Amino acid sequence: MTDKRMRPDVMDAVRQFHEYFRNVGIVLIVLGVLAIVFPLFFSIAAKTLLGWVFLLTGAALLYHAFQARGWRSAMLSGVIAVLHLALGVYLAFFALTGLVGLTFLVGVVFLLQGGLESVIALQHRPGRGWGWLALNGAVTLLLGILLIAGLPGTALWAIGVILGINFLMSGIGFVALASAASGQ
Repeated sequence: MTDKRMRPDVMDAVRQFHEYFRNVGIVLIVLGVLAIVFPLFFSIAAKTLLGWVFLLTGAALLYHAFQARGWRSAMLSGVIAVLHLALGVYLAFFALTGLVGLTFLVGVVFLLQGGLESVIALQHRPGRGWGWLALNGAVTLLLGILLIAGLPGTALWAIGVILGINFLMSGIGFVALASAASGQ
């Protein structure tokens, strides 16, 4: 049975590849559970991977800066490249110190997000659903406070647990979609 909210061509595609969706979902569920059980390992792995991304982008930007020496902004482009390289080295090669910084950054983002979501909720008061917006803002704000207040301890688990929950929920979504498409 086709869900009326989804276009039939989307459900047909999911139905055609339902085993792929199910298998990807299972892999994500397993990775999610592992990330929740071993959060330090996954936190360091994610941070290190992010470091290598910055190293690669820094190298590409530095190459560009040298190739475009005649460009008026080549020097500034080179400075940006060096910043990318420095951040990449910091994240890729300094396991726990980079993890503390990354966790702090996530905490600051949650503080800002929670504050802004609370303002949005107040702007929509007393309309329908404003309370849910306010609750979301308050919880996100509280998460930011807890992440920052708990440093450096929260750095040992926070990123891994957040990744784990994300992987787990995505995996459940893929499996549910595959099951709905295949009629199981």
